[in-house]
This record gives sequence, structure tokens and C-alpha cells, in this order.
Amino acid sequence: MGIKINDLMQQSGVKFGTSGARGLAEAMTDQVCYTYTKGFLQYLEASGELKKVNGASRSVAIAGDLRPSTGRIMGAVAKAAADMGYVPVNCGRIPSPAVALYGLQNVCPAIMVTGSHIPADRNGIKFNKCTGEILKFDEEQIREQVVDVDESIFTDAGFALPEEDIDARIDYVRRYLRTFPEGCLQGTKIGIYQHSAVGRDALIEIFSGLGADVTPLGFSNVFVPVDTEAIRPEDVALARQWAAENRFDAIISTDGDSDRPLIADENGIWLRGDVAGILAAKYLGADSASTPVSCNTALEKCGWFKDIRRTKIGSPFVVASMIDATFAGHKAVVGYEANGGFLTNSDLDIGGKGLRALPTRDAVLPVLAILLLSIKERKPISRLLAELPQRFTASDRIPDFPTEESKKIIERFNEVSAIEEAFGGAFGKVESIDRTDGLRVTFASSEILHMRPSGNAPEFRCYNEAGSEKRVLEMQRQAMEILLKMKG
Repeated sequence: MGIKINDLMQQSGVKFGTSGARGLAEAMTDQVCYTYTKGFLQYLEASGELKKVNGASRSVAIAGDLRPSTGRIMGAVAKAAADMGYVPVNCGRIPSPAVALYGLQNVCPAIMVTGSHIPADRNGIKFNKCTGEILKFDEEQIREQVVDVDESIFTDAGFALPEEDIDARIDYVRRYLRTFPEGCLQGTKIGIYQHSAVGRDALIEIFSGLGADVTPLGFSNVFVPVDTEAIRPEDVALARQWAAENRFDAIISTDGDSDRPLIADENGIWLRGDVAGILAAKYLGADSASTPVSCNTALEKCGWFKDIRRTKIGSPFVVASMIDATFAGHKAVVGYEANGGFLTNSDLDIGGKGLRALPTRDAVLPVLAILLLSIKERKPISRLLAELPQRFTASDRIPDFPTEESKKIIERFNEVSAIEEAFGGAFGKVESIDRTDGLRVTFASSEILHMRPSGNAPEFRCYNEAGSEKRVLEMQRQAMEILLKMKG
């Protein structure tokens, strides 16, 4: 039986995009996951990126997060790779950037089974080419693949995974322990909020290995949907409590697949990802920074960076922008997102040692960079923040909101008059409009409202920026009230 990937999207309800395939775990059957994986590998073969060397089988790296459904899906992915003549390498439960790094080092596809921050009843599969993340062009070509599937191979028993290979995890930890100076975090006291993040043990190993006094916090055997872009109220309260009780220099954590960081200052206040990205880029000496249009404009106002590039939201757009920056001759090219994901497209010099480029989201590097900036400048993290141009951002989302309905809301605002009718009472006159991704409105007050459908979940996202934390939170509340009324 042959099925086109684009048709599979409609039939299964498991949507495919540059973040991979995502849907309800019960909809991500073995057959659906097997078919998606074959479609991805077929595309790599057709594009010439994946070919057997002298007739020998190539490897396909596979890893996953800690969701209940992940092991079963990894088995289906491994079966698809094996049936196409490749050797599935079970890298175990490790961070997304760890398996991506393994793929880059071994020039093989890397597949991560994860739903990232979304609830445990959902899951996903993220595909990386031998050369890095899939981009929009790759997505379009994968959708066109027609895959032959033998339905008789699928049973309730599922598929077994090969024995676990620990090399990918070891290499990821060594990436930091061998590059950053021994004992560089000596004297710092760090809390690590573990919850159900797949990289929780690796975080302890890396940060304690660099000399920090580490305290594990909040371990959970139940999956916790920590979203670094919309931090839960309970996590806000926990960080403040832990900071007050332990006098940490910082508290760090990640989302479920440990590619997006969370870092709180010594007071237990979580940093916004787009502010963390600015500080990390400064420490790393970046001469080019690529970031989505939704991110804090303190990036431009600080004056630290020679080249700044604004993109659509999503790591593939940031990766494409970084590639362009490298071709333009920039030597220290980085990118970051509002969710905290930090990417590099240049090999960086860290105290005389080279840190290989990793053009996919990574949670460890930005946290390390901010801690080391704090040590270098002899300032607590809160002071580093205070010395930035004071632009504050906030974001929220309306869950269970179909993409089609989100688009209808955006379409209502084709004219400035319609925007001012809906939001003018709260935010004033419109100064400019940016439609790079959704609708981003700058008002005469320099306050910003940005609305867009989520690219990887049925959610409607809303971002705001203002000159004070109090004001941006008020803007966020007002914007959400208006949007919820539109939802009906």
C-alpha cells in the first residue's frame, strides 16, 4: 500500500512541519510513525544526502524524551530505518541537541521522539538531516513522498529497540567539560529543577563537573509539560521559594526534551528566553545574531552586535538566517528564540579551545554563557538584566485553538482602522505593522502587540513588549481578554 505523506497528515490527524510530526499519542500509531520515518529517509535518499557507502549500511540515530508513549514510537522509528536497510542506533533517553550532535559528528540522520513542552497525551518526532535540522524546503519535499507500507507487520506487540548505545550522551556531556575551563563555575551555587526533563542528569553532570555546587530540585516520575515560553504559575512560585531558602546564584532547568533552557536569577525570577539570548550572545562574542521578530528589541538597543537579522518564528528560519550570515562573512554567528533555544553556526573560541557549531536548539550553552558572564563581570544575574535597555516582554497562549480559527482572527486586521478599533482603547494609535510572521503591531507609545497561530500545536500565541514589567503584564492581560472574546 502506498500513501503520500501529505495525505497521511489529513488521515491520521498527526500534522507534519519543520518541527516534525506531532499529534495525540493515540493517533501516533506504529504505522503512522513508521510511515513518517520512511518518508523522511526516502527524501534524504532522493536528495542525495543519504547513500550507502561502498554498499555498507549507514546508521540512523534515534533518541527520545521521558513521555510514556516515547519508547513505543522509538521502536516504530527503528523498524522503519531497519526495513530501509539502515542500522538504527538507539541513543536512549537523551536531549534533542545530544542526538542532533551525534548525527552531525557521524554524518547520519538523527531522529528525536519528543513532544517538547506539550502535554503527555501528545508526542512528536523531530527529524534532523545528516547536516542538521530540516528546513522549509525539506518539509515541502518530505510531504510529497509516497511511501509503501506493509500493514501486516503491525501488531499490538509493537517493535523492539536495539540495545542502547551511550556514546551520544557521553559526547554531549564531554562537549562542555572538555571545552570550558576546568573549575570555571567554582564558587557558584546552582539549583537544578529536574522535573521530567530528559537532560536532568546530564545537567547535573555538566555543571557539577565544571565546579558548581549543585542542588537537584523537583524531580518527577510523572511527565510535567514545562513550557519555557509560557512558564506555569506553580514554577514561578517554586523558583522564588527555592531561591529564598537556598541563596542560589541561579536556578536552571529545561523543557521536556532539554533543548530550551530556563534560568532564574539569584532571586528566583525566571529570565525571558529572548533576554537570555542577548546575554549569552554577548559572552560568546557574537558578531551576528539572528532571532525571530517576536523577540525583545533590547537586542537592537544594546548596540553590542554588528549584524542583527530578524526572522519568522521557528528554528528552521533562524538556521537559514544564520547560514546567510555565515555566507556574508561573519565569524561568530549565533541565533536564539523567545523560548530560550540557542543555536550556533560558527565554531567558537572558548578560552583557546574550539566549540563546534551546533545549529539546533541547545539548552546548556546559553546557561553556561550567562553564568560565566556573571562571573566575568562580577555582577549577579539580576544586575546584568538591570543594565540592559529596559524592554520587557510577556507571552501567553489560548490552547485548543484550531489554526484555521487563528488565521481568521489575523485576517480581521487587514486595515489599521480594524486594529485600532479592537486594541486602540488599550494601546493607542498604530505606528507600524510587520507581517513577517502573523501580525506584529508597534503602537505610537513604542509598545508592541504580536499575534500568530502556533506552528506546532493548536494554539493561538500572543506576545507583548513594553517599557516596564508592570505595563507589559497589563498589556498581556488586556490583549488576552480581547482575543478570548473574539474566540467566543
